[in-house]
Amino acid sequence: MGKFPYSIIGTSEDLFVEFVSSPAGPLLNTGFHFNVGNWPGHVETAGSRNSTCDWLLTSDDLATNGDTEGIFLSVAHWYPPHTSCTYLIQGAQDQIVRLYFPSFRINRIESPIAVFDGDCGESLTLYDASWPDDSRIIKTFCDTFSRPMEKHDFVSTGSALFVRFESKTGSYSGSSLYYWAHYDFFNNTHFGTAVAGTVCDEEFSSWRSVSGTFRSPMNTLVYKRTEQSGHLACRYSFVTDRRLYARVIVTIQSVNFKDHPFNTGSCDECWDGRLDKLIVWEPGLANNSKTPSSPSTGGQCLCRNNLIQTSRNTPIATIVSTTETLNVELIVDAAHAASSYFKHPAPLFEARYEFVHSPLCGPAVIMPRTEGELHFPHYEALGYAEPPRSIRCIWEIQVNKDRDVWLHFDKIRFTTRDCQDGRLEVYLPSRPEHPFLSICGHNVSSKDMPPLTSLDLTPGDGHGYSPAPSVKIQFVGTAAPARAAFKIAWTELFHLPRNPDGTLMTSRLTEGGVTSSPQTDCEFLCPGESGLCIPSRLVCNGVVNCPVVNSRLNESLETGDEALELCAARLETDSISWVTVGLGACGGALLALACIVLVCRCCCSCCCCNKHHDDDDY
Repeated sequence: MGKFPYSIIGTSEDLFVEFVSSPAGPLLNTGFHFNVGNWPGHVETAGSRNSTCDWLLTSDDLATNGDTEGIFLSVAHWYPPHTSCTYLIQGAQDQIVRLYFPSFRINRIESPIAVFDGDCGESLTLYDASWPDDSRIIKTFCDTFSRPMEKHDFVSTGSALFVRFESKTGSYSGSSLYYWAHYDFFNNTHFGTAVAGTVCDEEFSSWRSVSGTFRSPMNTLVYKRTEQSGHLACRYSFVTDRRLYARVIVTIQSVNFKDHPFNTGSCDECWDGRLDKLIVWEPGLANNSKTPSSPSTGGQCLCRNNLIQTSRNTPIATIVSTTETLNVELIVDAAHAASSYFKHPAPLFEARYEFVHSPLCGPAVIMPRTEGELHFPHYEALGYAEPPRSIRCIWEIQVNKDRDVWLHFDKIRFTTRDCQDGRLEVYLPSRPEHPFLSICGHNVSSKDMPPLTSLDLTPGDGHGYSPAPSVKIQFVGTAAPARAAFKIAWTELFHLPRNPDGTLMTSRLTEGGVTSSPQTDCEFLCPGESGLCIPSRLVCNGVVNCPVVNSRLNESLETGDEALELCAARLETDSISWVTVGLGACGGALLALACIVLVCRCCCSCCCCNKHHDDDDY
């Protein structure tokens, strides 16, 4: 009795059909007729099945079979009403799941077992969870009002994605939602803290980790994008507190951008071109959190063609910040990001970072001044900071424009003679790759430096950005660095102009100072033919401010700013001045004493008169 279904599909390669009649046989003797055919078999799913259609699909199952992605299909056989089929796609820790449908069709329910008149007789729901959490539904497809979404990526935020198929009607011929689903896993490891609401931004703070490594995104799914979505930008922000550290050091170890028409251009187009690149800049220096578009803010643009690595262990670039913040941004053009880097396991760049210059180092940047001293350690910091086991200090001594500077070291003490336990290095902007001078325990006596010219103190980057002339001093200590101690003094020097024949224009100097030279601080000519001079106030102040010309002959103490005869003459002049000042002070004291005596006498006379007047009245 009733209507037979259009088709019945079995659950395996075997199907058994049985016909039973009454003893009288069919009334009209017509019997029945049916056709038997085969349905294409499904691809075997790499996973474990708990029941008829509940599957557990893991990344380990794919790895065991040597596959990079898995497949599961819609239910294509008969099933009873209120059937529920689930697929738990479970990745390892720090993995995310991607699910997409190469083929998806939605048909009407042709051979239902039970009648259902409402919407969503059959549905397919995707959950961003490891169980059917209704608060984390990504998408639900229904047989009555949904549109299929082919080749669209559904990505989980965690390591699991749950898929559930439900049918209220059941079916003799399979699901009305016909889909062919692919899934795979991506490594979503972050080296810093992931920034919410971004694709691949990370933040590194000194209170979480003082040093570490980072690289381009491990999750290569971020490179799968269209040209309409724009270029991919991954920003790595390094932040600290000046009370903890004052500088950030980022070392670029390797860069591996692929060959592409956009990457074959010159790095002169690094800022404005469509090359794959790394941009490094300081938000505090640029006073802007946006990515700079020119080197005028002091940023650096690194592309494939301007990076030369001499050996595998040699870093490509080292960036030392002048403030406590630094940004590194990876930019990849969307036109080739997917074709070049999607499922490309090799890193596009590798780098390491370190927060340095703790409070024990003192101020990191010293503003220009005519003379000054740098002391290590900064003993005030020992009152609130625990002495570290290792330390790295980087000082920047800024110098006034067009002036030379002479550094002289004093009272240097290292904990051991090993340079690995403590070393002091001087770097010049004109040669930032290698130290100009390096001092450690075994060569502490070799600490004499020639004067550094203004050309040595000015970087020649040629990009239109001209930072202040400066010299950088770095101290690295590992064995009880707080026990090391040193003092570095410096003096800014002035150049005396020269005549056309090359001789010094000494006629511009008079005994009292400069008569016609615009350099008003060029008041004392240092010995030698260098033409260097210093202000008069630095002469005979107890510190050798003129460069030592010949330390063996002790010429600086004979003819320099601390010469005995010169200082003796100045002392005699100063003594005469002090005698005058002393006589004036004594005269003033005697006058004040006389005034006090007169005031006291007047007060006593007034008291006696008042007393006599009172007695008469009484």
